[in-house]
Amino acid sequence: MIIAIDGPSAAGKGTLARGIAKALGYHFLDTGALYRMVGLQMIREGTEDPLKAVDIARSLDPGAFKDNELRTEDVAGRASVAAAIPAVRQALLEFQRGFAKRPPGAVLDGRDIGTVVCPNAELKFFVTASTQVRAQRRFDELKASGKSVPFEQVLDELRTRDERDASRATAPTLAAEDAILIDTSELDASEVLAAVMDVVRDAQSSR
Repeated sequence: MIIAIDGPSAAGKGTLARGIAKALGYHFLDTGALYRMVGLQMIREGTEDPLKAVDIARSLDPGAFKDNELRTEDVAGRASVAAAIPAVRQALLEFQRGFAKRPPGAVLDGRDIGTVVCPNAELKFFVTASTQVRAQRRFDELKASGKSVPFEQVLDELRTRDERDASRATAPTLAAEDAILIDTSELDASEVLAAVMDVVRDAQSSR
């Protein structure tokens, strides 16, 4: 079974996707991390050239990056820029589709899993939350990691990223027509996971 989890930044889709994968013994892929890798490498090489970004995506070695290196706001911003380049998305598309086919199943989270990467996924969820709630979550994460960033800056950057991701010509962030909408604004991670796992188990039993 392929399970697609889409949604905007800081909505809780990564936590949910990991929880589902762990509960089912499935493989998990944070597809956003692939774009963060491209973004980080662009920063390392001091480039904003779209052609160079494509070269980086085509030769990407996921094993060459540490997770903590990918979780900065600078990398997130550059990743969003890279993700708006159609050729970068195409370069990473086959990797994601190949991963999705791994037995016994896979959970992928991102912005366009249910619409572009795995449109035939058996289950699709679109996870969202209010902009204010998502900004507060991001602010709290940064604060916990020792980074001092004004809340208004986090909020502004989140809005900018949302606009870029939603308006790009290729694979904009949007819910698939058959996706189940999950609003996490007033739910904690355990409540979201419990609700979604009920849906997943129902789907498994009806296969």
